[in-house]
Amino acid sequence: MTTHTAPLRLHVPEPTGRPGRSTDFSYLSISPAGAVRKPPVDTPAADTADLATSLVRVLDDDGRAVGPWAPSLHPERLRRGLRAMMKTRIFDARMLIAQRQKKLSFYMQCLGEEAIAVAHAQALQEGDMCFPTYRQQGLLISRDDIPLSELICQLMSNEADPLKGRQLPVMYSYKRAGFFSISGNLATQVIQAVGWAMASAIKGDTRIASTWIGDGSTAAADFHTALTFAHVYRAPVIINVVNNQWAISTFQSIAGGEGTTFAQRGVGVGLASLRVDGNDFLAVYAASRWAAERARGNHGPTLIEWETYRAGPHSTSDDPSKYRPADDWQRFPLGDPIERLKQHLIAIGEWSEEQHTQAHQELEAEVLAAQKEAERHGTLLDGRVPSAATIFEGVYKDMPEHLRRQRQQMGV
Repeated sequence: MTTHTAPLRLHVPEPTGRPGRSTDFSYLSISPAGAVRKPPVDTPAADTADLATSLVRVLDDDGRAVGPWAPSLHPERLRRGLRAMMKTRIFDARMLIAQRQKKLSFYMQCLGEEAIAVAHAQALQEGDMCFPTYRQQGLLISRDDIPLSELICQLMSNEADPLKGRQLPVMYSYKRAGFFSISGNLATQVIQAVGWAMASAIKGDTRIASTWIGDGSTAAADFHTALTFAHVYRAPVIINVVNNQWAISTFQSIAGGEGTTFAQRGVGVGLASLRVDGNDFLAVYAASRWAAERARGNHGPTLIEWETYRAGPHSTSDDPSKYRPADDWQRFPLGDPIERLKQHLIAIGEWSEEQHTQAHQELEAEVLAAQKEAERHGTLLDGRVPSAATIFEGVYKDMPEHLRRQRQQMGV
């Protein structure tokens, strides 16, 4: 007897919005501010399953800090965090203009995602190692010991580029700041971070690792391998999945975010997992601090999914109007991280519109001054790039004879 069945077909996820059709953000499960429980840092990983589907939030719609995750931060730290986010956004905007002026070849903004790096940085300690992607420039810009002009020299690949042209623009590397060299290869930094954290534990050190990956890159094999190693060896590491909804022109559901959360992947392999409002500075700090204390206390790794939105293009080579509505960011339910922290500080009497305007002017002047200083060393427009002699430097402690001969043949 022959049984007739319908033909098989594949399911190809589609975003809920496209150009000309507003996005339906109802797919984004959002918990009320202050509603999600905060467990002890030594809680078993399996007991965080509910935290991988709910959404940790602290700031409510009136700018008040509510619930068990609300951290006790001095207003000065909040103001410093706000200024760092503002400076990061201003820096991004100036570098985008510089790229359009052909002073640098390429740039990637973190517009709308500033809190994820800036607040997280406040929760770490000196000596911890960060393994970032190309949207965590806030880790560096929020520090006092990294000159903005030095970052711009790297972006412009000029004669003062500290990396001597060996990295693409925005792919910084700062050992002194605990900022591991950014790689353009997707997901490699996650398994490197787990390995670094394992080495720290093997040595009996007290330093932890923290790494970032985008929602799309979680589909890469290295990510899943890293989760297994982190679980098996209880590596002191924080794995940050930045779900900004879009991996270039590919919606997050293509990487597996439809009908589930990326945080649930952590619970599935034995990692404590949190899903957090990435546009809520206080929630980012509190969740980061919880995960850091867990790692430093030998209670194991944590995976955190940060819900946010990539407000700008993926890079200066991208035109997001081709694949999503132009007003998506204005309609994103979790708002703007800078505006939300600003309103919180105003609500508690520690900030004002006048102070905000003055801070913006001061930070804009600081970024412009840094750009002028960097341009003294050249831009792509004038071709003042590092000497070809730098090809041979920094490779060996003592230059071998065959390289010495090659350098002489080049006449440098």
